[in-house]
Amino acid sequence: MDNIIEARELQIERKHFYVELRENERGRFLRITEEAHGRRNSIIVPSTGVDEFTATISEVLTNGETAPA
Repeated sequence: MDNIIEARELQIERKHFYVELRENERGRFLRITEEAHGRRNSIIVPSTGVDEFTATISEVLTNGETAPA
């Protein structure tokens, strides 16, 4: 059974996102769930990789802003 440590929801256009920091017997992890048109998709990032994951997202967005269209 997972314990939710912290959770947030947000809606962007017709999609709902759920960002949850959870913990179970194997450790902590970040679960990001997208819900759209009655379907759900999730990714899980172990807590040991959250800093690298968020840094990579930031890098992609920064590089995307300077890339030619």
